[in-house]
Amino acid sequence: MNTIDMSVPPGRAALVVGWTLSGLLIAFLIFDAAIKLVPLQVVIDTSRELGLPVDITSARILGGLTLICTVLYAIPRTSILGAILLTGYLGGAMAIHFRIGNPLFSHLLFGLYLGLFAWGGLFFRYPWLRRLIPLKV
Repeated sequence: MNTIDMSVPPGRAALVVGWTLSGLLIAFLIFDAAIKLVPLQVVIDTSRELGLPVDITSARILGGLTLICTVLYAIPRTSILGAILLTGYLGGAMAIHFRIGNPLFSHLLFGLYLGLFAWGGLFFRYPWLRRLIPLKV
């Protein structure tokens, strides 16, 4: 049975790229969670436009979910679980934007861009993940 050696450290450049991508994503998602937890008026207005419930409790639930997934992603031991949960969360956001006909590149695919940051950050940080998902050029 083949096993994956998770003890091989990444190169310095890969580590910097990985943590930069992850750090940018974490910073953005913490900001996003914070404005939903408060919630700011822009959150209520956007929820209305997206056809989501416009009450404060719903905004706070979404903010809490975002924060929980982000914290799981930020902790190295739970980063894969966090990335999986964020992928589902972002996929749901993409479906909502698709449903109401928002523009493709600026709105609909924004969740995909964030997902690429999430998985790209892990891809560069973890050599064992690069072996699981090899990119052939």
